[in-house]
Amino acid sequence: MNEIGSPARFVDRLQRLIRRKLWLQILVGMGLGIGTGLLLSPSGGGVLAEETARVVACWLALPGHIFMALIQMMVVPLVLSSVILGIASGGSPEFLKRVGLRIAPYFLGTTTIAVALGMALATAIEPGALIDGSNLVGLDAVSVPSSEMAVPETLLPERIAEIIPSNLTSAVLHRSMLQIVVFAILVGVALVTMRGEAQRVLLKLLEAIQELAMKVVSWAMAIAPLAVFGLIAQVVALTGLDALVGLTAYVGTVLLGLLLLVAVYLVMVTVLAKRNPWTFLSQIREVPLLAFSTSSSAAVMPLSMQVAEEKLGVSRNVSRFVIPLGATVNMDGTALYQVIAAVFMTQVFSVDLSFGEFVLLAFTTIGASIGSPSTPGVGIVILASVLQGIGLPAEGIAMILGVDRILDMSRTAVNVTGDLTAAVVLDQLLPSREASPTVGG
Repeated sequence: MNEIGSPARFVDRLQRLIRRKLWLQILVGMGLGIGTGLLLSPSGGGVLAEETARVVACWLALPGHIFMALIQMMVVPLVLSSVILGIASGGSPEFLKRVGLRIAPYFLGTTTIAVALGMALATAIEPGALIDGSNLVGLDAVSVPSSEMAVPETLLPERIAEIIPSNLTSAVLHRSMLQIVVFAILVGVALVTMRGEAQRVLLKLLEAIQELAMKVVSWAMAIAPLAVFGLIAQVVALTGLDALVGLTAYVGTVLLGLLLLVAVYLVMVTVLAKRNPWTFLSQIREVPLLAFSTSSSAAVMPLSMQVAEEKLGVSRNVSRFVIPLGATVNMDGTALYQVIAAVFMTQVFSVDLSFGEFVLLAFTTIGASIGSPSTPGVGIVILASVLQGIGLPAEGIAMILGVDRILDMSRTAVNVTGDLTAAVVLDQLLPSREASPTVGG
């Protein structure tokens, strides 16, 4: 056998390919994590006692927790600097007007499409009809703390006013990303109207903060494949496959809905952004893979901006405004999941909703998904408030909690795909955009 075809040569080339391709490293980490998790899981290989396997899984996930901590540590300065610079780099208030008049109806429209799609699928498939809700009475529902499920009675005008952060420190402390983004937008608009040395100094300071944040993020990205391996291994080891099999119809409905939502994105990429959809998917592949592994839109925000600018050719001012904003308000995958879960619960507990109640559920879901924190597991807490609003028992939350991690990972991957879709669409629709040349058609 010649040298080119030798196994050693093939392995060497494979190793060099993996070192260059982050998406491939993440994919390998996911595969190894699934295999390791199945070996540790009591419902899988069961190579260790259940308690020992839990401890081992926790240690395996340590790099993942470090990765998430590094990213989350820099999320606020990165969002603030990116949004402000994204607005300021437009050069005038007219840029913000052009962006706002397009991105607001776009985000609202895609969220509405996601909710309508989820409601149609759940109504047509009826996954909840396969489960007898009477057997769930008394099921332990403490997995979602009642304090988190409590929804304060706040009038709409008060909720609108609360979007503006009266206390920025409190917004940062509670990771209220919508308030932080609103603050950044206001500062960015003010900065555009300024002139002279003060503006230049503030812009230089923000550029330095952004560069610093991206440097720390680059350190985190160096351990991303290892983080993916540990997080996936822990999820599989702790949940196994039992919960997934028990709720196959529900999980399948959500995953089908998410796939159809991605298909809608690809149509928009083709029609509105005038790009090849398969090339688009190829260029962004590492972003949804990382999002799937971390279950956090915030964790992949830096990578999303990098991919948008370097691979998709989106202009810097568009990507650094749209993507942080999208990670906060553009939660289409989460909205689709919530409405399917809510309709699923009505079917399980034989609760008949009128047309008006369906419409109310749709609006509630849209409102709940906008501005939700871009952190792992938040969807189940938001869902609790949605279910509470239509009078469903808390037992339902406990029933689907076992498969929520898998669905959380899936809907996060769709969320970030939606953010990148929004970036390329808006970049195309801006009438006088300062975009770099489109990469890869």
